[in-house]
Parts: sequence; C-alpha cells; structure tokens
Amino acid sequence: MTDTRPPSGAHGIAGKRPRRVVVVGAGTVGLSCAWSLQEHGVDVHVLERRAPGAGASWQNAGYVSPALCVPLPEPSILRYGLRAVLKPHSPVSLLSVTDLRLLRFMVELARHCTAARWRRSMDVFRQLNANVEDAFDRQRDGGVAIDLVDADVLTCFERREESAGMLHELDAIVGAGQPVDAELLTGDEARAKEPHLSGRVSMAVRVRGQHYLTPASYVDALVRAVTSRGGRITEGRAVASVERRGDVVVARGEDSEVEGDAVVVATGARAAELLRPHGVNVRVYGGRGYSFTARCDPPLSGLVYFPVPRIAVTPQGAAARFAGIMEFGSPDAPARRGRVETMVRDVSPLVEGIDLAARAHEWVAARPLSSDGLPLVGETATPGVFVAGGHGMWGVTLGPLTGSLLASLIATGESQAPLAALDPCRPP
Repeated sequence: MTDTRPPSGAHGIAGKRPRRVVVVGAGTVGLSCAWSLQEHGVDVHVLERRAPGAGASWQNAGYVSPALCVPLPEPSILRYGLRAVLKPHSPVSLLSVTDLRLLRFMVELARHCTAARWRRSMDVFRQLNANVEDAFDRQRDGGVAIDLVDADVLTCFERREESAGMLHELDAIVGAGQPVDAELLTGDEARAKEPHLSGRVSMAVRVRGQHYLTPASYVDALVRAVTSRGGRITEGRAVASVERRGDVVVARGEDSEVEGDAVVVATGARAAELLRPHGVNVRVYGGRGYSFTARCDPPLSGLVYFPVPRIAVTPQGAAARFAGIMEFGSPDAPARRGRVETMVRDVSPLVEGIDLAARAHEWVAARPLSSDGLPLVGETATPGVFVAGGHGMWGVTLGPLTGSLLASLIATGESQAPLAALDPCRPP
C-alpha cells in the first residue's frame, strides 16, 4: 500500500504546532498520551465513555516486565491455539464461531504466526523495551505518583517438560538481542523464594529485575497529574466518530462535539469502529481477560506466573490478584459464567496459603489485540487523526513510552525510530 498522507511538518500538523488535542479514551495509554502532550505545553481534553480506567486498564495483572514483552503471533500459537479453543474449559476460547470480524482477525493473526515475522516484530519490541523504564522515570519525575515495585517473575511449572516452550521463547528473546537475566530453579528453590507455591511445582524460571504496579492506583495517579496541570477529563462521553473539518478535527458523540487541532484515538479494543474511515487496515480485536483478588497472608514475595493455565499472580497488600484467560470476543459481551471458577480450579493445586474461596473484585475486560502483534501508534491517513492502541497484554508496560513517542510526533513532528514500524496505516 502506498502511503499518500501529507507530512505532518516540523512543528506538528500541517506545519502548525497544535495547541489543543482531544484524547478519546482514559485508560493507561490515553492518559499517558495526555500527560506527555502537556509536557509539550499542549492543552488536552480527554473524553471517556465510562470512567477513567474502566476497561482493560483497571484490574489487569499490573506487570511492567520489559524482559518478557514480546509479540503475540508466533508459530506455537497455531499449534496451541487450535487445540486449546476446542477444549471446554481452556484458558483460550472464542466467544462466537459465527462472528465474521473475529474470524477475519483470526485468519490475519494466523498469517503472522511465522518465525520470520516474529523476529521482525521482536526487533521492534526490543527497541521499545529498552526505553520502558526511562518512560516511567519521566512520569515519576514529572509528578505522577507511580507505585512501581521492583520484583522478580517466577514462572512456575508442575512438570519439567512443560517448561520447553518458555525456555525456547527465552532463547529466542535473547537471540533477538534483548537481555534477560534468568535462572532455572528447582521446586524447592522456587518455594524458598515464594512460600505460597505448593509442592506440586517442580521447577521454575526466575526472571530478575522486573516490576509491577496496582493498575487502578496508577490510573488515579495519571488522572490527578493531568487535571492538576489544567487538563480536562470528561466522563460518560462516548465518541461515535472522528472527522476532520477544515483546520480542526472533531470528536463527535450522539449529542455533542469536541474540537481540537488533533484527536488521539486510544479506545483500546473498541478502536476499530472509529479508525475504519481513516485508512487503518490492521485489525484490532478484543482478547478478554478475567481477574479477581483473594486473601493472602503473609503477602506474596513477588510476581508469579503459571504458563500452562496462563494465570499471572500479583501482590496486592494482604491479597493476591489473579489474572488470566484469553477469550476472543466483543468487549461489551457479559462475563461468562464459570470462567473465574475455571481459573480457581486450575491454579488451586499450585498455590497454598491463599484463600481462593474468599474472592473479591471479580472483573472482565478486553485487551486490544492487533492481528500482527505490533501496537498501532502514529498518524492515520487523515491528517490530525492519531491512534495509540493495539498493545495486547502490554498496555501497562508500554503505555508511558507510547505516550511520550506519540506526543513528540504530534507536538513537534519528530518521529522516533520505533514509530515507523508501528505506523497504523501499515499493510495488514
């Protein structure tokens, strides 16, 4: 596809430095974009259909783990995925087999599940991951009260042979030039690090030097930081379309419009409808995740991940947050009965000292998955209409960096190296 978009110019859209930008979506990514735009002196107005963080940004696992931040599409996904979706209680499932949008997304996702495509995408992730911690530092130094905690990730297995896929992936990550500080542990060594692991865990891979945060607290901190500098956040304002009218870009709802010099679409799994008229052909679909909290005394020592049931566990004070499931389906579909019970059934033999019967904060939301595994960050075919999304499971890890890169592009016209590969108008 030939890119026919006019250049943004050295100082923002059409050579003019934007003074007002509308951000649609108040999740981690959208709020990070708003905050970074303010760093450039831009006035921001954030529109949110519900409340800040109400989607995938609210109760996810909260991992900030650049060493493990990799593209989703890769060859083993095809082998595992085909088997998994046919099992009635699998951690991976399809909400509907008659949804044409979902079927088209799955076909495109499958097309990208090759070793060569994964290596190309991994080169992009490597560049992004190298700057993740600096992006969080900039937010913290700029007044965002981030509760980022340093921690190792213990990736745990009941049987040694189950670790083959994880070890192969780590080898590929290191082979792509991304450093990973990891070591193999026996089950006893893993329990010495995390006493809540049961005797069923026979081995683990310890990945050092990662981090986690409480997603809801992080969203609240971004809201306070943006509004304290004069930014507006309007809740309950759904946007039905985005269009350019002369010198302005308009975010239009059912009964109201908001104008800006530019608009950023950061609506996660719901972005496709807004982006379709603007030359974005890479499909974005919802990968719904579930989570809950359970009492945990004493607290967890760090991060724990169980790859076979695909469940991540995060300390949350006197509780532990369990997050998992990859359910391909509409963000607006109701939670499926039994999904949390499936998580509990799968994880309960692997942990002890955690009261899984006393659960709270059960939650479901859709992660925005792109069919080629790369985020969509940049200007669309319509001048002044930008997008920040498609991060899949890595919205928390890459959110601050996405905001910084996109704000620089909008405010100054400066496109930094990783953005070329994240072009939202790239071929699907």
